[in-house]
Amino acid sequence: MMTERRFSDEEVAALFERAAAAEHATPRPVAASSGMTLAALQDIGREVGIEPELVGRRAKNGGALLTATMNLRRVLAWSLAAAFLTTAVACTPAAEQAITAATAPQPNPHAGDSIGSVREIYDGVLTPELAVNTFRNIDRLFPTRVVTRSANPLPLPPADAVFDSVTTTYRGESYTLDQFIELNRVAGLLVLQDGRVRLERYLLGNTDRTRWMSMSIAKSITSTLIGAAVKEGRITAITDPVTKYVPSLAGSAYDGASVRDVLMMSSGAQWSETYTNPASDRRRLLEAQISRTPGSAMEVMKSLPRAADPGTKNTYNTGETQVAAEIVRNAVGTSLSAYLGERIWSKVGMEADANWWLDSPDGVEIGGSGFSATLRDYGRFGLFMLGGGIAGGEAILPDGWVAEATSPKMLAGRTGPVPLDYGYLWWTGTSATDRRDHAFGAEGIHGQFIYVNPAAKIVIVIWSARPRPSGGAVVDEWAFFDAVVSALR
Repeated sequence: MMTERRFSDEEVAALFERAAAAEHATPRPVAASSGMTLAALQDIGREVGIEPELVGRRAKNGGALLTATMNLRRVLAWSLAAAFLTTAVACTPAAEQAITAATAPQPNPHAGDSIGSVREIYDGVLTPELAVNTFRNIDRLFPTRVVTRSANPLPLPPADAVFDSVTTTYRGESYTLDQFIELNRVAGLLVLQDGRVRLERYLLGNTDRTRWMSMSIAKSITSTLIGAAVKEGRITAITDPVTKYVPSLAGSAYDGASVRDVLMMSSGAQWSETYTNPASDRRRLLEAQISRTPGSAMEVMKSLPRAADPGTKNTYNTGETQVAAEIVRNAVGTSLSAYLGERIWSKVGMEADANWWLDSPDGVEIGGSGFSATLRDYGRFGLFMLGGGIAGGEAILPDGWVAEATSPKMLAGRTGPVPLDYGYLWWTGTSATDRRDHAFGAEGIHGQFIYVNPAAKIVIVIWSARPRPSGGAVVDEWAFFDAVVSALR
C-alpha cells in the first residue's frame, strides 16, 4: 500500500539546519538549472537513499532545491532530500519512518544532569558524581559543531563466545575485571575482536546512547584528518612548512616548523602542560577558549617563545594540536567536523552524531579535546584505524599512513637521533606484547582510551570518570590491554 505524505515545514527546516550545522555553512536556495545534470542529481540522491528513478521523475516535474555552500556536494545531498520532502512523495510507511529517523536530531539522554564547569574539570575538583554528569555533557560547556552520523551504521555483531573474565597483573598485584572497573572508575568498556563485540559494559548510569568526552583522543582524530587531507592532495606533504597552511604564524615559534614536527609535538615552541596550574600555557589556552573570542586560541600560540630547534625535542603540547586544526581547516576549506563527517564518520558507518568543541561560536574546532561520541562509535573509529584507513571500500588515508602515524619516531638530537615512543599524535605501546604486535592507542586525561592491536585484531575503548586529570588510575590501562590480548589469543 502506497501513501501520500507532505512533511511539515518544521521537519524540513530541521533538515536544513542539520545540513548547515554539518557543513559550517548557511544554505542558500538557488535555481535548479545551475548546471547539475540528471546523472549528477541521481548520484547525489543515492547518498541520502533516494532511488535514481524517483530522482528522474522529480526532476522532470520541476527540479529540486539546491544549495551553494563551501562543501557543495554533501549539502546538495541534504537539500535534494529536503526538496523531496517538501513534495507529496509516494512512499511506504516504513520509508517514511526511516527518513524521519535519519534526519531527526538525536536527544541527549543526560541533558537534565547537573554539571560542573570546565575550570573545575581541569582543576580536578569535581565530585565523583559531578564528574560523571559533566563528562557526558561536555557539549553544554562550549559551542559545538555536529559530526553527522551515517545513514548506514556499521554492524557490530556479538561474538560467538562470551568474554567476561580477565586478570590483570600490575606492580605485583592481580586484579579481576570487576576490580579493574571499580578501582579505575570505568564508565564504559568495549572490547572488539575481528569486528565483533567480545565485551560491552555501561556503568555509572551510562547507556549506548551516551556521548562521552574524548579529551586528548581528539588529538588522534585531528592527526587522522591530516592524513585524509594528504590522501586527497589538499596537504601536499607533511614535510611542508606550517606557515604554508597557517600564514598567520609567520614570525612565531612555528615559523620553520613542518607539519610533521607539529604531528610529533616537536615544533620547538616552549610550553607547559600542567592542567591544574592556572598559570600554565595549557590553562592560558583554556582561558582563551572560555573567552569565546574568535582567534584568541591562536593568539596564545603566536605568543610562545622558541625553546628548541624544530624536530629536536618533544614537548607534550595541547596547543600544538590547535595549530594542527588550523592546518586542516585551511587546507580543506571547511570545518573539521564537516570534513570528519564527510571522509570518515559517514563512510565508516557511525551510528550516532558526535559533537566537537569550538573555540568560539561558529569558530574552529578544538583540535586537542572536546570531542564526544558513543562508545560503539569510538570502537568503530578504532576499527577504521585497524583496517588501515579504509572505509566503504575506499582508501581514506594514504598507503602506509596508519603504520607510519602509529609507530615510534626518531628526533634529531644534538648528538644523534633520539628515540620517541610517540607517533603522529598517537601513543605507541611500550610493552613486549605491544611492540611485537605494533599496538597503539589514543589517550585522554581522566582515563579515556582507544587501544588498537593490529596483530590480534583487537580494539578496546575505555571511558573513565576519574575526577583528577591525571594520576588517578590504580591499575595501568596498558597492562589491562596486554591482559585482554593475552586472554583472547
